[in-house]
Amino acid sequence: MSSFVPIDGNAIVYCEGGFANTYGKTAHGLVRFTRRYRVRAVVDSTVAGGDSGQFLDGRPNGIPIVATIDEALQVAESSGAPATHLVFGLAPDGGRLPDFARGDLLTALRSGLNVDAGLHEFLSEDPEFAAAARESGVVIRDVRRGPPRDQLHAFTGKIEQVTSKIIAVLGTDSAIGKRTTAVRLVQAFDAAGIRAELIGTGQTSWLQGVRYCIIEDALVSDFMAGEIEHAVWSAWEAERPDAIVIEGQGSLMNPAYPGGFELLAAGRPDVVVMQHAPGRKEYDGFPGYPLHDLPTQIRAVELISGRPVVSLTLKHEGISREDIPAACAAMSAETGLPVADPIHGDLGPILDLVEKLHAEEAQA
Repeated sequence: MSSFVPIDGNAIVYCEGGFANTYGKTAHGLVRFTRRYRVRAVVDSTVAGGDSGQFLDGRPNGIPIVATIDEALQVAESSGAPATHLVFGLAPDGGRLPDFARGDLLTALRSGLNVDAGLHEFLSEDPEFAAAARESGVVIRDVRRGPPRDQLHAFTGKIEQVTSKIIAVLGTDSAIGKRTTAVRLVQAFDAAGIRAELIGTGQTSWLQGVRYCIIEDALVSDFMAGEIEHAVWSAWEAERPDAIVIEGQGSLMNPAYPGGFELLAAGRPDVVVMQHAPGRKEYDGFPGYPLHDLPTQIRAVELISGRPVVSLTLKHEGISREDIPAACAAMSAETGLPVADPIHGDLGPILDLVEKLHAEEAQA
């Protein structure tokens, strides 16, 4: 993936109480991949003492999990790359700052760290945080602050000019791994010699340094379709990639986060890859709201988009590593579609399928 912003600095990722669950999905993304920062440590006292990659995926990445910000500062200093940023790695419900985090963020600011946060609650407008930032000469960036309205784009139809193969990675729920799969898919395209660009659609993608990125839930709804179209068109106009992969948001049938409608309508994908967690029975964070079954969700996507769901990807939540092949086989038997695990498996079959469809379309 060639089109990324330059490195901003050395980061500590704050994820207190969240690295072992879905509230830590921003931190998960950053320790797996980011081109905006060099991540030096993760702060979460509840699981401190190990390697974040080993804890998350069973693969060491050299980024330790520590108990405090002070300890993280020491780790970064001893590595020869002192920390310059603290990135808020939690994704709490409603995007509000948890009370327990206030003291830690003040510690970070008073220690001379710039703070980047993707909350709906803008930290730069908090008098105490703003004063601490001024005294230390650092900057608070509220990533979820929407663009000025005079810079927003309306839908025009220019998406029809795009000749790259467009793949949307949607999912059956929120916090189900769509962004990680989109990143892995682009990396797999690149490794296969297929030029690909990623369209980020959330604050974590921005924090990962994706250049062609919008933050959907920071937009005025009237302009969401236009911003999606403009991001896809801009990536195509500047890069002329073979493939463009769009990161999905929420899920079509999620009661609180029904993302995906605008991505299908305005992004105009040629095909859809669907992420699913077979071990999940209820919508994330909403007990009593059973997850719609996988075939129903596939039919909904295909009905709305008029495009096929060509493959499924697995989130192995609640599934042991040795049981992943059986889980993939069960999903494939239920739907008749190929299934891949983007973390422990091989995305090659998805690439092969997309390329086959592209070749068939060119011959038609």
